[in-house]
Formats: sequence, structure tokens, C-alpha cells
Amino acid sequence: MIIIKKFIYLAVMLFIISLISFIAVHLAPNSFFATGELNPNITEESIVQLKEIYNLNQPLHIQFFSWVKNITMLDFGISFSSGEQVKDEILSRIPITLTINLISMFFIFILSLYIGIKSALSQNSIFDKFIQQLSILSFSMPSFYLALILIFIFSINLEILPLTGISSEDGLDGFDYIKDTAWHLILPIFIIVFGGIGSLTLYIRSLTLEILKTDYIFFAIARGLENKKILRYYILPNLYPTVITLLGLSLPGIIGGSVILETIFSIDGMGLLFFQSALSHDYPVVMGILIIGAFLTLLGNIIADLILLKLNPNFKG
Repeated sequence: MIIIKKFIYLAVMLFIISLISFIAVHLAPNSFFATGELNPNITEESIVQLKEIYNLNQPLHIQFFSWVKNITMLDFGISFSSGEQVKDEILSRIPITLTINLISMFFIFILSLYIGIKSALSQNSIFDKFIQQLSILSFSMPSFYLALILIFIFSINLEILPLTGISSEDGLDGFDYIKDTAWHLILPIFIIVFGGIGSLTLYIRSLTLEILKTDYIFFAIARGLENKKILRYYILPNLYPTVITLLGLSLPGIIGGSVILETIFSIDGMGLLFFQSALSHDYPVVMGILIIGAFLTLLGNIIADLILLKLNPNFKG
């Protein structure tokens, strides 16, 4: 029953997001079919014909409901720029974007949990103060600025890490391809992890300090329970729900950050495609990516709620 409610919620939210996206895109200044933008020599007659082909000569409400009907069948229309199916363009770009974000989420979860707890257990130590300062730097440092600094140091000056793309040469396969791709993704993943780890680490540290002040921790210590068991049976079970919830809420920011990083590192993912499509006013691609991004974000939050339900059957998502 809960799963059904979650997917009804997902459908309603997707409809609202699609409506807002559609309105925002059509309120944007300029147009792909404006005279002089598609082609300096294009005629008004040609523009009329193109609008008929792309069904843009209909009233906006008819265009919207036609678009919603099509996306329920996974038909996102045809790209203005390439003439290709939007679905095919997104499917060709989405694997690398998902790979980068899922790996980053994994490291953010593991490192934040470890560092936050360790910092709390060694409160007011040099390590604790260092982690606090580093965490503040983490969420205050713009990702694009950090990316430019690291590119300048490791790619331009030291020439250790690749500058752009996800592969140095064509024709690689198997382990060689995986190794080459991993080498190219070191900087993008590090930047996402560094930007996402700071606030979560500080929150985990604060929450752990509150847990350490509770009566059940006091009695566990009084009983002579080992630190490892206190951590496993008392601290971690109380941290997991909050951490998973925060990770679910941080998904939009992490996925949205792909636009900046993929543009800087010239990674052919959804982020770069969105940026290029926005510049060229390729509205079908822009709206398709917005819907796919919203779906992945909502799905991530539903998965987080289901995990919380598994950890705590009394959880009300």
C-alpha cells in the first residue's frame, strides 16, 4: 500500500513539474525558430512549415497535453538541433551521468559517516577542529572554482590527470577502457564528493554528539560494553535514518551540479547536453532532461523512504 502511495505521489509530482517546466520554457526569451537565429536567411514561410512539423502552431494547452500524453509513452519528441529522437539522445548520455553521481553518492555516504563519527568521538581534538574547518571550506567552495583550481594544478601544471573527456583514445575495451575512464573521472568525482561531504559530516558529528549524551549510551558504557559494540548497536542505528534522508534530499543538488562539471570537463553526459540545448533553445531536449532528472530525483527519494521503512517499520514517509 505504501509503495502504491509513493508511485501515485511520483506521478502527481511529475505532472506538476512537467507543467512548470513547460510554462518556464515557453516564457523564456528568444526561440529556436525566431528569424535570424536558426538561419540568417530563413524565410517566414519556412518557419511556419517547421512549426507545423513540430506541432508548435497549436495553442499552448493543446501542446502541453499532447506532450504529456507522448512522454507517458516515453516519446519526448524530436530535437530541433539534430533532428534525432530526444529519447535516444538522452539514453546515450545518461549512463555516464548516473555513473558519476552514484559513485559520488557512495563516497559521500561512507566518508561523511566515518569522518563525522570519528570527529565526534574525538571532540575538541586537533583532528576534530581540522575536520570542522575542512567541512566549512567544503560547502562554501563553489564547485566550478574548485574544478578550475584542480585542473590548473593537476592537469596543466603537473600533467598528472586528464583535462577533459572520459577517454584518452578510441578503441579501448574491457579493463583498459574501465581503467582509462576511471582515470578521467577522478577530478569530477572528487569535486562532487568534496562539495557534498562538508555539511553532511558536520550534521553527523552534531547528531553523534547528541547521541553520546543519551541515557542508553551512559548505561552501555557503565555496563562495560566495548566501543565497537556501542558504535554498532547504539550509534549507527540512530544515524542511518537521518543520513539516508539527507542523501535523498541532496539528490537534486548533486544531479544539478552535473551541468557545471560536465561542461567544464567536456563529459558527454546529461548535464552537458542540457547546457548545449539551453543555449540553442532546443526545447524538446531541455524539457526531456528536466523530466528525466525530476524522475530520478523523486525515485531516489522513494528508494530512501523504502530503505528507512525497512530499517524502521514505524517510519511514516
